[in-house]
Amino acid sequence: MDKDSAWLMVGFIGQFFFTSRFLVQWLASERQKKSVVPTAFWHFSILGGVVLLGYALYRRDPVFILGQSSGLVIYFRNLYFIHRETRQILQCPKIAS
Repeated sequence: MDKDSAWLMVGFIGQFFFTSRFLVQWLASERQKKSVVPTAFWHFSILGGVVLLGYALYRRDPVFILGQSSGLVIYFRNLYFIHRETRQILQCPKIAS
């Protein structure tokens, strides 16, 4: 496999991960019968975003690079909020009844 074909495969793999996040979100929403965004959505967003950013850098596509890099900031920020909220819940003292 030549270099361009290998990078094309990387691009498709990144797109697969990125698209998988919607499948995860849809299935979670169907299970709960309401719109939800599971943590896995953000993990797939990061995985797909990182792979696609690598592909965009290889292609030297400034539009694609800007889109993926700015998206990664948002995905990591959302995971930070989830982690912070989970940590606060776990550290909250139990109220005696």
